[in-house]
Formats: sequence, structure tokens, C-alpha cells
Amino acid sequence: MSVKPEAASALFAGPFALATLSAPEGHAFPALVTPDAQVLDLRPALGDAGLTMRGLLDAWDAVAPRLAALAGDTVPGRRPLAEFRVHAPVEPRQVFQSGANYRQHVIDLHVAHRAPGDERPEAERREEAAQIMDRRAAEDLPYVFIGLPSAVTGPYDDVVLPAWAEKPDWELELAAVIGRPAHRVSVEEALEHVAGYTIANDLTDRATVFRRDMPQIGTDWLRSKNAPGFTPLGPWIVPTASIAAPDDLRLTLRLNGETMQDESTKDMIFDVARMVSYASQTARLLPGDLVLTGSPAGNGMHWGRLLRDGDVMDASITGLGAQRTRCVAEVAR
Repeated sequence: MSVKPEAASALFAGPFALATLSAPEGHAFPALVTPDAQVLDLRPALGDAGLTMRGLLDAWDAVAPRLAALAGDTVPGRRPLAEFRVHAPVEPRQVFQSGANYRQHVIDLHVAHRAPGDERPEAERREEAAQIMDRRAAEDLPYVFIGLPSAVTGPYDDVVLPAWAEKPDWELELAAVIGRPAHRVSVEEALEHVAGYTIANDLTDRATVFRRDMPQIGTDWLRSKNAPGFTPLGPWIVPTASIAAPDDLRLTLRLNGETMQDESTKDMIFDVARMVSYASQTARLLPGDLVLTGSPAGNGMHWGRLLRDGDVMDASITGLGAQRTRCVAEVAR
């Protein structure tokens, strides 16, 4: 679907963002989008008829200054954003996902899942959990696992809830988009390898997170997180230069108009730089790859209300715009 006209006045922070768009019955192309909701096809602008978003990110260091210049010029050929369909902004080669990375969220889980016989007051157990989180931030490592690119879908596409998914849940997350290969980079160097940021909703079927047939194996992220369309992404990649403080952005998710998640990235236990650095210690991060940074408190399990047919999720992050996705049960489809 095309972007909603009423959202055009507050699309994103900064002078431009990047999107992958298509005209009706046309091929998808990388585009520069301006805050007044105008679109410039980057293929003719950069002289590459076969250019994709991932190809653009492969050449990020050379291309970024040219994009900034294009955003400020009155280049002919701009068209209204409303004429186009908005896709996921990039097709990543790798998706790195994080769990248990929001302090308040993990504290709530610790308090909710007290050990049998633990009759201590909630305030005491909450203080204990807070101390554990502070120690974890100082001494421990992030928890990162791998997602599938095939789960990525557009920011306004319907999300099909598989018939087998008993407890589908939402998880709004800030996603860093890699713009320069990163392998074994330090925390201090990590953000130099990030081209920009976008919005991800990392859906999870809670019923299949843990294997029932072999509980000793532990988590099953393939089954619980990687159904087609389980990672709505976008709408834009907003360059790092336009996001002054990635560690102080507001994440808000509304379900059918009711606020479910509303938290700042300040609550992250491990910030973006530590997440990117940590993932790079094992893997080689490539341009276009995504590093998802975890989800704050307010998931469906917290509210006792999971996703079902007809639900509409509105997700936004400061400076990165907003996405809207409708849930469609597989049986209904």
C-alpha cells in the first residue's frame, strides 16, 4: 500500500530518508524521500539503472555525500510519495536479533516469575532484579541470535498469522542498518559502521519459543520468529547523521488504537554500539544487514492479550516515522 497522506507532515527526522518503492505494476527501486513527501528515483540520479538499496549501502561511504547533495538540490523528476507502494527499505543478507535487552522489561519478567516459596514483598524482589540488571550491564554480554531475511515484509503489508501460531505477539524494536562491513570492531568504532536506523516489529509465537518435545534443547527461534512476514520493516532508513541520540528514542506500539508499548531506548541494557560490536566479534556484518536491539516492556504476554485476526498495529519510533500492519489469520485468507 502507499504511505498515508496524513502522515506526510512528520515522516522522519532530517533532510532525507531512503526507501524502497514501486509504482503500480512496476519494479521496486531505491528512492530518496524528502520531508515534504517527494520522491527521487536514485537509479537515474546516481547513474545506475540496476541499483538496489543493498547495492547503494554497499557503496555507502562514497554515496552518502551525494545523497545529502541531492536532497538539497532542486533536481527534476521528483514525484509525490503517495503515488508509490512502500516496501521494506532493504533486503538484508543477515538479521541479528537481540533478546532481554530492556531493563524494565526484564525486571518485570523477573518479578512475575518468582520461584516457588518466595514470599518476599514485590518491592524487595524488584530491587533484587534491578541489581541483577545493573550487574549484567556492567559485566555480561548481549544475547544475540539469528533471524531469517525471508521473514521481512513491508511496513504497511498485512501480517499473516499462521494457523499453527497459538500465541502470536508483537515486539517493537529499533533496528540499526549496517553501511560498512564490520568484523571484530570495538564499541568505540561500532557506530561508524551503521548507515542509519529503521523500525522493526519482531513478531514471536510465544507458544513455540521453547521446544515441548525436547525442553533440554532450549529456545526454537526458527519456529517462533521466522514465519513469512513476521518482521515488518521500515518505512525508511534514516541516516545516522539525522539521529543525534539513538540511545534516547521513544518507541510506541498501539494495538487497535490502545497503547501497549511506550518506552525510550535509554532503558536498553546494551546500547546500539555494544550490540553492533558484540555481533561483529563472531560474524562479519555486511552492508544492508540488520541489528535488532530488543523490545521494551508491554508485549502481549504482559497484557494477557495476543494478536488475532483483524488486529491493527501502529508502531513508531522518534525520528523514524511509523508503520501500520493489519493481522490476517491464515484460515481467513
